Amino acid sequence: MLELQTMNTITADERRCLADKVGINEQYLYQCLTGRRDMSAIEAVRVEQETAGRVGRKMVCQGSWRSIWPELAKDEA
Repeated sequence: MLELQTMNTITADERRCLADKVGINEQYLYQCLTGRRDMSAIEAVRVEQETAGRVGRKMVCQGSWRSIWPELAKDEA
């Protein structure tokens, strides 16, 4: 279900603009948003900062965020 929530958060045009701003490939960003890949921690933080949290680290690191940022898992409890 996270995939649908994530993709509803950002439009295709916003995704292209965001990819340009943070210096990553738009297709890579798309794959990370849909859970097909996990973004590097550094890139994920840049994306989160650029979007003021609208696209968060959990969204682009769906498979690995718990091990990278365990403090974020406390918010789920």
